[in-house]
Amino acid sequence: MVACHFLIAAAGKGKRMGLDYNKLLIPLQGKTVLEWTLQAAEQARTVVWIGVIGQECDRAVILPMLQRLSKPWQWIEGGETRQDSVFNGLQALPPEASYVLIHDGARCLISPALIDRCALTLLEHPALICAVPVKDTIKVVQDRQVVDTPDRSLLWSAQTPQGFHVQMIKDAHLQAKQHHWTVTDDSALAEKLGIAVAIVEGEETNIKITTPQDLVFAATILQQRKAKGDMA
Repeated sequence: MVACHFLIAAAGKGKRMGLDYNKLLIPLQGKTVLEWTLQAAEQARTVVWIGVIGQECDRAVILPMLQRLSKPWQWIEGGETRQDSVFNGLQALPPEASYVLIHDGARCLISPALIDRCALTLLEHPALICAVPVKDTIKVVQDRQVVDTPDRSLLWSAQTPQGFHVQMIKDAHLQAKQHHWTVTDDSALAEKLGIAVAIVEGEETNIKITTPQDLVFAATILQQRKAKGDMA
């Protein structure tokens, strides 16, 4: 069994929720959004350590959640951007860490089984992302006019976790700092370096909590899991 370290990006805000605080602290079916994410990481067999990257203003609220974990954990101070925060998280990994999964804390419905599938895939690939095939027809638009319709069979919607061999992704983030690269996800750094990024098929329920409507979807999914006895 692979021993994987799990970094949770939890330094965001709740602007699109209309909030003035971190959306990961929103209550959802008896737990906060972040607590659901932590529960999945705790239950994944491959995860041996959990790091939460957050902002100082949330530390006092999040620390008690971490202290209830049975696995080793660490609080990590976030940066100005997500990219800065992940860089900080990578520097905080224990020296023995060989494989890391980087996950958005707002994807709180991820299953432990998907985490384990990603971790096991790192035994064969240096970089991976969770993703699901796009269902809708996608249009490329300029000045509010359609200029292209990409082949839908080639399009996947990226999720997290994204997984990497630790030294490779550390080097990639260091080069990003040196060359002032700005990316929207960590796999884009691997792509810039010519490293093949494998796909692990994700889960349709692995949604990101971004808007109030997402909370409604998430509550429904959790209620269905409870009815089936699929959640603790």
